[in-house]
Amino acid sequence: MADTIPMPTGLRPPHRLAQLGELSLPLDLLRFGLQWPRLVTAPRGDGRPVYLIPGYGGSELSMRPLEGFLRRINYDVADWSLGRNKGSVDRDVARFTAVAEERFAGNGEQPLTLIGWSLGGIIAREVARLSPHLVREVITMGTPIIGGPKYTTPGQRYARSANIRLDQFEREVHQRNSIGFDQPLTVLYSDRDGIVGPDIARDIYNPQARNIRVDGGHMGLGFNPRVWRIIADTLAGRT
Repeated sequence: MADTIPMPTGLRPPHRLAQLGELSLPLDLLRFGLQWPRLVTAPRGDGRPVYLIPGYGGSELSMRPLEGFLRRINYDVADWSLGRNKGSVDRDVARFTAVAEERFAGNGEQPLTLIGWSLGGIIAREVARLSPHLVREVITMGTPIIGGPKYTTPGQRYARSANIRLDQFEREVHQRNSIGFDQPLTVLYSDRDGIVGPDIARDIYNPQARNIRVDGGHMGLGFNPRVWRIIADTLAGRT
């Protein structure tokens, strides 16, 4: 229950240097190019169904590179089919659950692996919590697990657009997180993340969570070969 884990305190959005570091995405992409060889030996998949859920403001296009990689190593990958992620979490959890239910019914009731980038990871976690029969495993990348948007760089802007009070929302997020879920959970975070800092992107609620630090900014997580290799190894059971 929520009372068993004290609500974290003393948290802050990413520091200014990390925020400025997000401008180095073009350099990160060049550096990532040197890491592509590690993907050549990525383990082949078993064809299981996988969904990719984009982050706040992102559409399915932002997940296309990762989708292509996972397809090449033999996973049945689909995007979330809901267009751009506009930040309406409760609505999108309900909408995506309906999408997932349809695929689940059509594939012989084989549970789904959910991979979410940033806010997409929140949607993946909530679907796993609320509809556990649908979800085999969850992987998140730079997801604001603690506090919701409160400690993210665009948090204030998001709060105004969504008409939410951040302090109240933080308490609600903590209560949801404290309920937890049982499926395998891999949490990828970066100390260099200028949007969702490492203090809020790690999972402190679920004992099965594997918190794995990677290098790179928030905007490059979905294109990071190190992240892709961790995902491939996780799906193949090489943990």
